[in-house]
Amino acid sequence: MARTDKVAAVAELTDRFRGSNAGVLTEYRGLTVSQLKELRRTLGEHATYAVVKNTLTSIAAKEAGVDAFDGQLSGPTAIAFVTGDAVAAAKGLRDFAKANPALVIKSGYLEGKTLTVDEIKQLADLESREVLLAKLAGAIKASLTNAAYLFNAPLSQAVRTVDALRAKVEDTAQD
Repeated sequence: MARTDKVAAVAELTDRFRGSNAGVLTEYRGLTVSQLKELRRTLGEHATYAVVKNTLTSIAAKEAGVDAFDGQLSGPTAIAFVTGDAVAAAKGLRDFAKANPALVIKSGYLEGKTLTVDEIKQLADLESREVLLAKLAGAIKASLTNAAYLFNAPLSQAVRTVDALRAKVEDTAQD
């Protein structure tokens, strides 16, 4: 590779690191081209999966301020650059790795924080963003319902007390 090509490749990788909110480093040794295409389809719009050169990636990561891959760039390496939902991308990688054991997840980063393989698996086990938002909305609605009941309870009790006193006064007036 000519020097100018390497500079351009490093600049492109640096832009990808800076433009993504997460990334997952994988080793793809033993995967066929059709399996890599399937993996790219699995990731869909959430991420792009790129085979990278280790030395150039190391330089680009340092320029972008990503230190999650220090010492991990060896062998046939590819990175999933996540620009969308990191949970969906992690699920796609986890599921593909279960079906194709040749794909090895090495490490990753999310919003600048380094992730271990176990943390990536925990991220993949999370429910989707939509489900979590729905659960949050349900919890807020339940809290608001409870609050409305609590605010309404003293007023209802006062009305019942006044009604009981009125009934008692009427009973004593009739006697």
